[in-house]
Amino acid sequence: MSYQSSIEWTETTWNPVTGCTKVSPACAHCYAETFAERFRGTRGHPFEQGFDLKLWPQRLGLPLTWKEPRMIFVNSMSDLFHKDVPDAFVGQVFDTMAQAHWHTFQLLTKRPKRLADWAETRGRWPRNVWAGVSIESQDYAWRADDLLRVPAEIKFLSIEPLLGPVKLKNSVLRKIQWVIVGGESGHHARPMRPEWARDLRDQCQELGVPFFFKQWGLHDANGQRHRSKKQAGRLLDGRTWDAMPELTPA
Repeated sequence: MSYQSSIEWTETTWNPVTGCTKVSPACAHCYAETFAERFRGTRGHPFEQGFDLKLWPQRLGLPLTWKEPRMIFVNSMSDLFHKDVPDAFVGQVFDTMAQAHWHTFQLLTKRPKRLADWAETRGRWPRNVWAGVSIESQDYAWRADDLLRVPAEIKFLSIEPLLGPVKLKNSVLRKIQWVIVGGESGHHARPMRPEWARDLRDQCQELGVPFFFKQWGLHDANGQRHRSKKQAGRLLDGRTWDAMPELTPA
């Protein structure tokens, strides 16, 4: 299963794994779980099992059939480094990404220790695979420390949904190539305060780190709740922030 994605910082999603379990407050209103559970029990549907974790070996070769280069978000409906995804299957996903060298793969996890431990056993990391971790508040800023153990050329932070202020250590941020920030969407969305987003933008600007402001979520900069994230918009201080990292020439 793959989709042309509406996520602002990618083009396509690829889900060789679906389903997950909650590990931190950001997971409370998981968009993927909400979507998947709508179809639990629907015979023949890809989410017949709801949000229970499932491996899809028949999807492993999909990126090899896409001949035009794409930016691909890996497992938008799961987490590749969930404890119930076998190491051997993770390896098969990486084999595909390495073979499909004309694509760029964006790998994002809330389980950075397993990511870092696994990377140390993998050996050579494919240049076309970006490694990222999710952070929602200062309590989870430690995830960036584990990310630094990963030998990816592009390491990024997805600070979304931003549920509180986050101050990143300069020694960490200097080794990060991209930061994404966004508020929460969905029926139970929690508001993001403007000063939290501005402070992260300023931290990135000070050190020259590309900054991408994804969305306000359901609450705009004035705290007003809207019916959709599109209505709330994605302007921060009157403009969009769409910086992306660039791979250096091989």
